[in-house]
Amino acid sequence: MSQHAEKQPVPVERDFTAGLARAGRRSFIGTTGDKKLDERIVALAKDAAGESGHELLAEMLVTATRMSRGGVPTGEFKMMNRALKEMRTAEEVFEPWRDFRKIAVFGSARTKPDEPAYQATVDFARKMRDEGFMTITGAGPGIMAAGNEGAGADDSFGLNITLPFEAAANEFIAGDDKLIDFNYFFTRKLSFVKESDAAAGFPGGFGTMDEVFEALTLIQTGKAQVYPLVLVDAKGGTYWRFWEQFTVDHLLRNRLISESDLSLFKVTDDIDEAVEEVAGFYRVFHSYRYVGDKLVMRLMKPLAGGETERLQAEFGDVIKVGGMKQRGALEAEADEPALKELPRLVFRHRRSDFGRLRLLIDAVNQSKTA
Repeated sequence: MSQHAEKQPVPVERDFTAGLARAGRRSFIGTTGDKKLDERIVALAKDAAGESGHELLAEMLVTATRMSRGGVPTGEFKMMNRALKEMRTAEEVFEPWRDFRKIAVFGSARTKPDEPAYQATVDFARKMRDEGFMTITGAGPGIMAAGNEGAGADDSFGLNITLPFEAAANEFIAGDDKLIDFNYFFTRKLSFVKESDAAAGFPGGFGTMDEVFEALTLIQTGKAQVYPLVLVDAKGGTYWRFWEQFTVDHLLRNRLISESDLSLFKVTDDIDEAVEEVAGFYRVFHSYRYVGDKLVMRLMKPLAGGETERLQAEFGDVIKVGGMKQRGALEAEADEPALKELPRLVFRHRRSDFGRLRLLIDAVNQSKTA
């Protein structure tokens, strides 16, 4: 890791669903339809994973066995197998770097090094590195190369997609241990979303639009944790301004999205403003997860007296019932001991209108602290 990045505690289990699907004991494993085979699978799972953690492995083995016996075409079976192996490889590559914040950088593969957007991306990735963030790109040329160049190889990941017409990984990440090759876009996109603590979009084509809209969709629907999404132009650029205008004129005006959804992204042509949008998001706010219907927001420092009551009054619409309470870790959070000492803001969340949740996080970051 470069000398510029400072380590800070992050969730031990980087569950990009923000706690909607936590790991735990499972009482249901399923069946292959053959009782003796089921018993052999459970025994094998216990040998491989241990008595206390074998249920999920056993269920996966049952699923794979049923696919092999259930008329799944060979081609589709191969696809499922390869997808699982790609996910496993990605997990292994990211594992040593779990304790570091990361930002995904999206943009065109066609942007040349002498273009303003390329230079803006280099500047942005370098400044994000100085704020303690590693950069994840698609490993290709253009904006992707600029992101890896700015961050440097030590602070870069490359998620390369195998295409018949695309060149090999860019020179700034080629040969690095943190370069991962994917055959499928969906496994690659999963890694982008679940491994990132923020995302930045620079001008690009269909792929960039796909990645930006996927991030927005997952955040808006609560399928992924709320995180900063900055859409960045070079100084004076209008790419994202016109995109924002379309979003307001056609999506918002026709009530296809809510006004609060506009808070899920920020458009700017100022690199320092873009960096602050990401770094400032984690100034007081740390992370959140759900415990039952309670949203547990972990903070870097406790809020000053009266701030909890102010937030409760301003954001009462996100509370399902009851109020907000500042407290210590819940018993159910014992699986994340590294975060035990962080103060919490706890309330019962409606699990809707995640744009308002983003605005609450912004308000927390602007609150007075003890």
